[in-house]
Amino acid sequence: MPAPMMPFRQTGRFLTCVLAAGMLPFGPHPAAAPSAAAKHQVARAAAPNTLTADEQRQGWKLLFDGKSSAGWRSAKGPAFPTHGWQISDGALTTLAADGKESANGGDIITTAQYAAFDFSFEFQLTPGANSGVIYFVTLAEQTPGSPIGLEYQLLDDARHPDAKLGHDGDRTLASLYDLIPAVKPPACTRPIGAWNVGRVVVHPNNHVEHYLNGVKVLEYERDSPAFQTLVAGSKYHIWPQFGKARAGHLLLQDHGNLVSFRSLKIKELH
Repeated sequence: MPAPMMPFRQTGRFLTCVLAAGMLPFGPHPAAAPSAAAKHQVARAAAPNTLTADEQRQGWKLLFDGKSSAGWRSAKGPAFPTHGWQISDGALTTLAADGKESANGGDIITTAQYAAFDFSFEFQLTPGANSGVIYFVTLAEQTPGSPIGLEYQLLDDARHPDAKLGHDGDRTLASLYDLIPAVKPPACTRPIGAWNVGRVVVHPNNHVEHYLNGVKVLEYERDSPAFQTLVAGSKYHIWPQFGKARAGHLLLQDHGNLVSFRSLKIKELH
């Protein structure tokens, strides 16, 4: 990993996780002053796929209504996939299919594109599952599998072999895939099968943060010299414009494992 003076860092001190049902303390590093993007500190909404009155006033919008595919389409075409995805019991689920990347229903993307944003999502993994939430997806690169973008990794670290690949754990849960490992306190990880809350904050100045269950687990400066050094040593080095898009789609990955999503919501930052 780069030395501490490099312009990205992993958070070394953590908030205390509250694992009682429904309570997730969103907030900044305990030593840092609260920022506008870090003030998403409300408890979970009364029901999944809803917004609290405060969230509505703050400009949050739901990206999934719990009942339909409105706002989403296939990464390979204008329509939502006809197979491989299921909407049931308020969850959007990619179905199991031999663990192959984007080989069943395929990945899905938002119909809208986003530049600076605070994106929160709940996810539920099954044993051995692999998936991801990819942001700044432009579909400009021609790839046989998932489209290229910055990926918040979703993984069963204990069972999936990808957790032991890459460098220093940069393919584990909540990591910036193949680039920066997430530093996760064990008390803030939840058993496989439980609902977790992931969060990606992209500030207008290109500062990016990943959160898991209310704890900041990594941060970096997009398109900084340090970031470009990491890209050069990763699988992404063959794409000169990787990570530089001004705006892009959000993507939920079909990796051939059963993974569910709900409470997908976003606030655009200006």
